[in-house]
Amino acid sequence: MRNPCPGSSSPHGRTGRPRSAAADAAILAATRDALVDLGWSKLTMGDVSARAGVAKTTLYRRWAGKNELVVDAVAELFDALELPDRGSLEADIEHVVLQFAQLLRRPEARTALMAVVAESTRDEALRDRIRSAIVDRQKRLVVLGRERAQARGELPHEEDESVAARTTDLIFDVIAGTVVHRALVSAEPVDEAWVTAFTTLLMHGLQGRSEA
Repeated sequence: MRNPCPGSSSPHGRTGRPRSAAADAAILAATRDALVDLGWSKLTMGDVSARAGVAKTTLYRRWAGKNELVVDAVAELFDALELPDRGSLEADIEHVVLQFAQLLRRPEARTALMAVVAESTRDEALRDRIRSAIVDRQKRLVVLGRERAQARGELPHEEDESVAARTTDLIFDVIAGTVVHRALVSAEPVDEAWVTAFTTLLMHGLQGRSEA
C-alpha cells in the first residue's frame, strides 16, 4: 500500500487535497451553532454541511461522524485559552479560571460541552477522543503555570517525571472539575470574589493561610 505523502496532515490516514483552514473553521463554527439550535439528538452532519456551505462529502473526508466533529468543535474553543504571565502563581490561576468561566458562559461552549460529556457516558471511543482532544491538550496550561512558578521559586521542582505528571493531572482535575461543576452543574456565578476564594483555598489548603 502506498504511504501518504510526506507532510500530509489528512486525518484518519486519508490522502488527497490539503485541508482548507477556512473550511475547517466554518464547519466547526456551524457545528456549535447547530448544537445550540437543535441539540445533540437532532443534530446531523447534513445540518452542519448546510450551515457551513460545504458538501457532506467534505465533512466525511475530515470527520468520521458527529461525535468526532462535535468534540473538535468544542476543542477549538478551549484551544483559545491562554495563560499570560501575571507575575505570580496566584494571579495566573485567578486569570485562567476567570477566562475559563467566561468561555463556559458562551451558549455554544456550554451546550457542546454538556452534550459530549453526556454522550460519552455511553461511548468509550468518544471518552477517549475527549481526553486526547480536550483534556490532554488543556493540561498545557497547568504545565506552563507550574514551570513559571518553579522558575520564580514559588513551587519546588519535581525531578521524578511520573510524580510531576500526577501532580499536573491532579491540579487540572481540581481546577477544571470545580469550575465546570460551579458553572454548569450548580449554575452559580464564577465571579472575581468566588475565584479569589477558590484560589486561596487551592494555594493554601483546607487549613488556610498560616498566621504569623
